Amino acid sequence: MNSTRDFQITTKIHMDNYQFRQIVKTEHGYQSPDRRRLLAHHLPGWAVAIFYARMALDFLKEGLAGRRGTLTNERWLRASLSCIKTIESAGGRLNVSGLEGLGEHKGPLVFIANHMSILETVILPSFTLAFNDVTFIIKDELRRYPVIGWVMQGLDFISVHRKNPREDLKVVINEGQQRIQQGCSVVIFPQATRSTVFNVKNFNSLGVKLARKAGVPVVPIALKTDFHGSGRWLKDIGPIYPDRPIYFKFGDPIPVVGNGQAAHHSVVEFIVQNLRSWGVEVRT
Repeated sequence: MNSTRDFQITTKIHMDNYQFRQIVKTEHGYQSPDRRRLLAHHLPGWAVAIFYARMALDFLKEGLAGRRGTLTNERWLRASLSCIKTIESAGGRLNVSGLEGLGEHKGPLVFIANHMSILETVILPSFTLAFNDVTFIIKDELRRYPVIGWVMQGLDFISVHRKNPREDLKVVINEGQQRIQQGCSVVIFPQATRSTVFNVKNFNSLGVKLARKAGVPVVPIALKTDFHGSGRWLKDIGPIYPDRPIYFKFGDPIPVVGNGQAAHHSVVEFIVQNLRSWGVEVRT
């Protein structure tokens, strides 16, 4: 391994917000440093223990900051970066690509992604905040969770109940437009629930409708995060699979013209093609 590669790996292991932004903007992505995690791979219990212990500490620190009203975007980026390090400590390998279009675009966007596990909620801020302020659209019940809810309240995420589609549409359009007008991008997961199987019929066009109303492009994100599995009793506390690589692929910004059907089709096709290339089941 040459000295330049040594420096890149050392930087990724000990990077701060500024260094991470530089890596993302110059490399247009991110690859976890090539380090062997023998304990994580050969002792599954170790991976689970290290993952949840460090995640709990990160959420507790940021949750308390949320309650105090001191949870800024810069602190949120640092916390998200800490979560990436936690995932890597538990044997996870992160592969992020396709960020060229974000570097060339100026202004807010609507990010539209499939939803597989809680990991995308903690990882995505690292990459979206590297380019612009961002907020997420979440289920309202998450705001009432202990600790996690404090984080989401502190960051003032847009929440929907997912019981009345018409009311959810009003909330997303009205609050989403306000954030976009303030220069903030929006991340939305159009699936009704998290799933390791992508069902095209369950992927609604809410994100495209928001982008059309606000007059901004959409960016599709295909992701594979089954490194973290759903728990039997608590969905957010499940098994860890260190041998399953984590993938995030960003598409270029897509303008929304006319009724938005073409943009929605492009978003779905981008996600489907990438998921299939990673071996994820897709249902049409």
